[in-house]
Amino acid sequence: MFTGIITDVGRILELEEKGDLRARIGCAYDIDGIDIGASIACNGVCLTVIALGSAPQPWFDVQISAESVSKTNIGDWSVGAQLNLERALKLGDELGGHIVSGHVDGVATIVSMSDEGESTRFVFEAPAHLAKFIAPKGSVALNGTSLTVNEVDGCRFGVNIIPHTQEVTTWGQAKEGDVINLEIDTLARYVARLQEFDG
Repeated sequence: MFTGIITDVGRILELEEKGDLRARIGCAYDIDGIDIGASIACNGVCLTVIALGSAPQPWFDVQISAESVSKTNIGDWSVGAQLNLERALKLGDELGGHIVSGHVDGVATIVSMSDEGESTRFVFEAPAHLAKFIAPKGSVALNGTSLTVNEVDGCRFGVNIIPHTQEVTTWGQAKEGDVINLEIDTLARYVARLQEFDG
């Protein structure tokens, strides 16, 4: 379980196809505090740590199934690319964002970006089957970042990203046309499911 509050920006050091995809990700985490089998959200995808090392910098390896690749933007990953990282929530941690599972539902595309005060207004297009779960003032996780939806227009929705978030995540590098991992709010999913049985 995660909160959507990014705690590090990692960098892909290696990618290797071995049946599944294996990625080595450099980070600033103290790897002595990470166990094999721990979960780390990488651009919003919950992945399991299978190896750890410290040279030439701290790193961890993850193994990624074909299913995860097919549902996310992992197929676009390349060596040197940066990723939003978040360690799994521990009992007693502050829940600063919203409850995020790390189970990405699909991808959205950035269709426009514009300055709005000091923030940047992003407009995304989501797949139709996921758009129904996105509501104004609701929460979404985009590349692992907890964000508040400003408005919804069909399959398109807008969010504002403040300068601080752009500085401490990969959002400062985003551009129109980028494909972004989208996880809808778990509460929205359950409300929609309950409505199927209403009446």
